[in-house]
Parts: sequence; structure tokens; C-alpha cells
Amino acid sequence: MIYLELFLSFFKIGALSFGGGLGMISLIHDTCVSSGWLTENELLNIIAVAESTPGPIAVNIATFVGSSQAGMLGALLSTLGVVLPSFIIILIIASIAKNLLKYAGVKATLTAMHPAIVGLIISVTITMLLSQLFSIKTIHSSFSFDYRALIILAVIAIIATAYTQIRKKGFSLILLIIISGALGVILY
Repeated sequence: MIYLELFLSFFKIGALSFGGGLGMISLIHDTCVSSGWLTENELLNIIAVAESTPGPIAVNIATFVGSSQAGMLGALLSTLGVVLPSFIIILIIASIAKNLLKYAGVKATLTAMHPAIVGLIISVTITMLLSQLFSIKTIHSSFSFDYRALIILAVIAIIATAYTQIRKKGFSLILLIIISGALGVILY
């Protein structure tokens, strides 16, 4: 039954991932692509949209996938599945161990997770970069450039770097997203 499958799949994603929405993307990718709910390109597009809309990225993706596979009830169950593990964990921590962070072992464990989370985010970034810019989806994929994607990346990098050098402050991420979207519409 699709409803139970959506709920359990996103519950597993919510329960097994650390580092917030970006840390969940690798599990979301594996689950959604292997289940046939999304293609690689659809997932990349959804990640881009989910990043540029309000709300947590994992919730946005879960809601979209649930809705596309099983309508409103699917969206509700997928979203519930992805947030329920965090809710349960926070509820347990808040009720049982109010002063848990005062213990050195707990602090060390949480600190030790940071490099793993960064590694997951870097892995997803490299995978998406290779897939979109160079059309490399597997080890056996042939290498080819997507010149339009490279142009967009170059323009965004030049704008952000030039602005930062001239104004001595960072360029608005919202404006970079809007410029990227406009260039995507123009070039694709």
C-alpha cells in the first residue's frame, strides 16, 4: 500500500539522518530514485525549489513526493513520517534528560558527528555537480559538458565574487537564486 510505504520510507529518512535537511538529501535520493518516485533530474529540480522556498528542505521534498504519489493523504503521511522521529527524539530528550549536554560524553558525541554531516553534504554536492555539469550519473557514465549549466555557474560565481570584492560584503543569496532561476529560464 503506497500510503504505508511513503510513511515508513520518510520515517526511516527522518530517523536515520543527522544534520538537518541537507544531511537527509543522500537518503532522500536513494529512497525516492530507487522507488521510482523521482528521476535524478526531478530530484535535483525539487531540491532547488525546496531550497528557495520557506520551510525545511526535507519537509518540502517529503510533501511534494507524497502529493505526487498519493495525493493529499500521501503528502500528509510523508511529511508526518519525516518529522515524527525528530519530534519523538526531542520529546524524550526534553522529558528525560534536561541537563544532558552537561556531560562530556554527550558533547563529544555530538561534536564527532559534525565531520560526518559535512561529509554527507559534500558527497551530495559533488554527486549533484557531476550529474548536472558533466552528465556523470554512474561510474560507467560517459563524460559530457552541459555548457548551459556551466554558464550559469560561472555567471553566479563572477557576480558573487565581484560584488564581494567591491562592496566588501556578501551578495544576497535570494538574489543569487533569482538570477540563477532567470538564467535557467533563458538558457533552457
